[in-house]
Amino acid sequence: MKTEKISEAVVRRLPIYLRYLNSLAMKNVMTVSSQELGQKLDLNPAQIRKDLAYFGEFGKKGIGYDVGYLIEKIRQILKLDRHIPVALVGAGNLGRALCNYNIYLREEMKIVAVFDASPGKWGETMGNLTVQPMSELAETIRRLGVRIGIITVPAMEAQNVANSFVAAGIEAVLNFAPVIIKVPNEVRVHHADFTAELQSLAYYLD
Repeated sequence: MKTEKISEAVVRRLPIYLRYLNSLAMKNVMTVSSQELGQKLDLNPAQIRKDLAYFGEFGKKGIGYDVGYLIEKIRQILKLDRHIPVALVGAGNLGRALCNYNIYLREEMKIVAVFDASPGKWGETMGNLTVQPMSELAETIRRLGVRIGIITVPAMEAQNVANSFVAAGIEAVLNFAPVIIKVPNEVRVHHADFTAELQSLAYYLD
């Protein structure tokens, strides 16, 4: 695996490939070509072949990719072949929606704990989880082995939550708050900013 040359763009495309491959597997499709993948995903087939080649030789010329085998390999590359517990801070509408979606996620990567600073939220049920106070965050994260944190709090609170996550040993953060948070270099942060995405879409309108 040529990890030193793998860009973030490549890593972000892998879940897209995995999602489509899973849909093929559900239809009992056994093989798929890079041309079909490219057509269905609106991507260049050569780009798909290049992306996958970073991690090994998975296809056969004239046959394509074995769907089941490629699913297994992409799951291994994305570390989805192991248990990765996730914690969420922010028991508002977005946090509740994410916790409710939890039931559709595979067992190895699910939200296992949810926290909020507001006493009025403590004890509420979100999905199959109970909202806990922030005072329990560090102990719960360590006890459950949580490695990824999700932030769904207002912008003014996001940095404090990020600091709490880092102090508790979180290794990666998905931030839905509309603000840039700062964390140590060894902690990975992805920002999911709905407003920015909508505004960038507006640029392309006639």
